[in-house]
Amino acid sequence: MIAPAETAPLDRRFAALADPTRRAILARLAQGEATVADLGKPFRLSQPTISKHLKVLEAAGLIEAGQAAQSRPRRLKPEALREAAQWFEDIGQLWSDRFDRLDTVLADLQRPTGKE
Repeated sequence: MIAPAETAPLDRRFAALADPTRRAILARLAQGEATVADLGKPFRLSQPTISKHLKVLEAAGLIEAGQAAQSRPRRLKPEALREAAQWFEDIGQLWSDRFDRLDTVLADLQRPTGKE
């Protein structure tokens, strides 16, 4: 079993991804880095609210801030998304294996036993 401390980064990532605004911000950053002002344009949210979303994404390790003169453009950290995708792949394989075993058991139960 995995210790809770080992899952904390993944837990933070999934919590951050649960919000549609944060997912939209990540989708925008997948196209390239952007400033806070650029990231806030598509939303009817204040700059402080957008900044709060960015802080959640940064704490989850999904984005990072760069330094360009006076601005701090944000950029995506794809390795963090790969970790989440790997978790889904692993859990998907686990369930696929379980269903394969269930299929085998059900097939065995449906075979005639010859005792009829």
